[in-house]
Amino acid sequence: MRKMEHLISINCVKLLIATLFYTCVLSSSVEQKIYVELNNTVPCVRLLNATHQIGCQSSISGDTGVLHVLETESDLDWILSSGPHPPYMVIMETAFFNRSVMMRMKNSPRVAGVAVIVSKTGLADHFSPHTTCPNQNTGLYSENNAPELANCNMTVWNPFGNGLSYEDFSFPVFALKDENQTQVIRKCYEDHNLRVNGSAPRYPLCAMQLFSHMHAVTDTVTCMRRTDLQNRFSINPEVLCDPLSDFNVWTSTRPLNSSAKGHVADESVVIAATRLDGRSFFWEQAPAAEGTVSGIVTLLATIQALYPVTREAPPPRNIFFTFFQGEAFDYIGSSKMVYDMEKNDFVIDLNNVHSMLEIGQIGLRRGQSLWMHSDPVSRRNTSVDTEVLNLMKNVNSAAAGLSVKLDQPSFSQPLPPSSFQRFLRAKQIPGLVLADHNTSFNNRYYESMYDDAENMNVTYPPNLSPDEQLVYETEEAKSLAEVATLVARSLYMQAGGENSRLSNITADPKIVAQLLYGFLVQKNNSWFRSLLPPEVTKKGDNSILSSGPPQFYIGLGPRIHGPVHSVTRFVQYILANLTGSVTNLTESQCQNPSEVNTENKDFFSYFWVSGPASVNGTEEPFCVQASVRLSKAVSPAFELLQYGSRDYSTWTESRWKSIRARIFLVASRELEMLTLGVGVAVLLLSLLVTYFISSKAELLFSSARETPTTTY
Repeated sequence: MRKMEHLISINCVKLLIATLFYTCVLSSSVEQKIYVELNNTVPCVRLLNATHQIGCQSSISGDTGVLHVLETESDLDWILSSGPHPPYMVIMETAFFNRSVMMRMKNSPRVAGVAVIVSKTGLADHFSPHTTCPNQNTGLYSENNAPELANCNMTVWNPFGNGLSYEDFSFPVFALKDENQTQVIRKCYEDHNLRVNGSAPRYPLCAMQLFSHMHAVTDTVTCMRRTDLQNRFSINPEVLCDPLSDFNVWTSTRPLNSSAKGHVADESVVIAATRLDGRSFFWEQAPAAEGTVSGIVTLLATIQALYPVTREAPPPRNIFFTFFQGEAFDYIGSSKMVYDMEKNDFVIDLNNVHSMLEIGQIGLRRGQSLWMHSDPVSRRNTSVDTEVLNLMKNVNSAAAGLSVKLDQPSFSQPLPPSSFQRFLRAKQIPGLVLADHNTSFNNRYYESMYDDAENMNVTYPPNLSPDEQLVYETEEAKSLAEVATLVARSLYMQAGGENSRLSNITADPKIVAQLLYGFLVQKNNSWFRSLLPPEVTKKGDNSILSSGPPQFYIGLGPRIHGPVHSVTRFVQYILANLTGSVTNLTESQCQNPSEVNTENKDFFSYFWVSGPASVNGTEEPFCVQASVRLSKAVSPAFELLQYGSRDYSTWTESRWKSIRARIFLVASRELEMLTLGVGVAVLLLSLLVTYFISSKAELLFSSARETPTTTY
């Protein structure tokens, strides 16, 4: 009898487990039937600096609202005042994504969130969510230094800037990138939420829920203090925010000893620089074509043109090429390099710097002049002014025979936003910034998701295969190749090179074409794959070679994404390809050059690359030796623990747990209350029945006594 009872118990447990499992599977299936998850969405996230927070976030459980598509002014009135079903989740086309509309919704309790359909339909003639004065008071000109030039008093560089990226929204804002899912949302709206003859739609209504709760609040000072307290006293500390950080990439025509720090005797250096990063309103959506890519491509093509000549006939001065990360956020990369130079923690110091030439926005020249910007404050020093004039003379001489017209702004005009300003804050250095604009930017989409290939007029004839597009020389490629030739020849003369060699310095438009295609259209191409390590190019690795152009948002490189990610990795390996030499080292030796006595790891880095694919599609990896290095691009404020610093960038990015979006049908309030009432009634009834059964358990479940066997 006991054995049978035991078997019955086991079977009951098994039945219970099976029932629970079936219930879990069924609930998952029910959830999938209720909700439509939206993929390929991009949020606006929260950023903080020393004084305030910007960006967007949802409540901790996500924000929900009835969908309403914003297409006319009457739709906006419906959302903000007359609509009977608030709060609303607003779906808008590009044409309505502007400051006036967003600020009206920001101040309304009737808006639960916003989803922007990313398309070029109805795109305004200009759209820049950045400020009118980029990097205000963090460059050379401030209230303490040349106040008459501070705050863009002399020149408003970005007149189309509406400052939307620097607002703080208490509701989530997402970008919808998947056209198919956008159609699903529209269908749901048209089937359930569309007004008929101006009357309110009937339930059930289509609703959307957005999750983007941010952990950090107030400002960087508060966030870092709370994070430090967590690390000190909590058993399971939780980081609330991270400093924006990545790496600068640099190289030089003569290798520099990376193990030696500080001043290098008898070394005079000409710096050629540009920026690596960009940003927009939405997280990691920064194509930055004119704002960033034009400079990256031009400097890389400059290096390609210079290196053969500098090896044959090295100029007296070294040419130092650097790509700065984080410049969109108060000059993170250049500030860090200057800081390291000042405290003798870099391969050279400021006294080694002879002069500087920076490449700014140059992609929209289109037959107009290329402008040589200089600093009027440092040029008050006679010796600096003489060197600046000499640099201008070299640039003008280099333009001979090229279809590049040069001009210079008025003497009193300040420098545009540029990394050069951070060097001038530390020391008066002769230098120029090349740009395609005299006063305000030509770029109508500065620091927005629309500063893309189309903005730079990088287009291709129809019916070209990806490999044909890769090498197709667009008009923009030819234009930037000419500028790169100009810069290369100018640098060679500035470094003291022989004028007789200038004719041998010419940038290759095909290289420029490949760079433009890779940085603006498709990074997963045959050339880029051949330059990267085999483990990156393996099938299924989407961390680097996903579809589309690279990521130019600085992000949280060293802390979150490992040693290097995104555009930094591409520039590093492209530089190695353009300036390095192939060695016969094995993979193991290449990855551990310190074990090989004949190799000099202090002057060179070693890269194990995939190599071009052969006829049968296989790759033959090899080792490249190049003087390409990385240096940290993280603001000195975080090294000094000065989170409220006014001298250095203090930008951090909030952490979050979940970023997702979904749509579903929502019932009327009355039906919801009825359902709740029925549920409560069933609960009370079940409790009553359970109590009754429990109180009568002995009577209901008592087993009949067995009749004892009588023996006589």
